[in-house]
Amino acid sequence: MADELPLNWKEPNLPKYDETTDPQEHLSCFENIALLYRYTAGVKCRVFMNTFTRLAQQWFNQLPSESVRSFGEFRSLFLHHFASSKRCRKIILSLFSLQQREGESLKEWP
Repeated sequence: MADELPLNWKEPNLPKYDETTDPQEHLSCFENIALLYRYTAGVKCRVFMNTFTRLAQQWFNQLPSESVRSFGEFRSLFLHHFASSKRCRKIILSLFSLQQREGESLKEWP
């Protein structure tokens, strides 16, 4: 994946992925930018890895050299590794399990 960055390339205006947000949302935002600017698969890989903060960057750096052969593979590895950060949809039944503790104000209560 040695595609060159376009001469007029600018870093996308995308918040860095910090492991506390939904990886699918981050990836979707990135893919929209990549589509808009017509990134090749190689450019997608090179640019996407630069949207990570410290821990995500450490994960990327520990991948064996040249082990990622396509953006699709990179995408799958990323989503699999950060799956625990994925936002889960709340269902109405989860509301019934919420309890306010004695002495806990409404402001403190989730």
